[in-house]
Amino acid sequence: MEKLAKFILVLFIGAFAQLGYAQKAISTKESNRYTIEDCVNTFDVNKAVKTKSGYQYWFADKKNTEENTLKMSIVEPGKSTHEPHRHPEEEFFYILEGKATFYLDGNTVEAGPNTSLYCPPNAEHGISNAGNSNLKYLVIKKDLR
Repeated sequence: MEKLAKFILVLFIGAFAQLGYAQKAISTKESNRYTIEDCVNTFDVNKAVKTKSGYQYWFADKKNTEENTLKMSIVEPGKSTHEPHRHPEEEFFYILEGKATFYLDGNTVEAGPNTSLYCPPNAEHGISNAGNSNLKYLVIKKDLR
């Protein structure tokens, strides 16, 4: 389990660097306004938001980051958070638990735990639960304020 935790940490460091987060945090003086308490967020089911397909939890949202968001989605069997869609920002999914069907520009693939999925800018994409148990995945997206 420790190796998996280290792998996930490396994945997110790389993803945030890819999205420009690390460079901006180092180069901006505004990053000094954050405290350690602002930068640590432990999952709390009481702060999770119920959705039509399960629930979601925002680890980092537009209110407390420079330009990226990090959310965990939990999707019930046979459901999806929304229909396939497009947006100008790229997006990463990381499957924690369950089995997902990932749709990207007319193609689909099934993916399980410890799999990352990348959505290029303006690509039509979607993710749904293809299993018999809850699908749990992380979403990293740049906020284009």
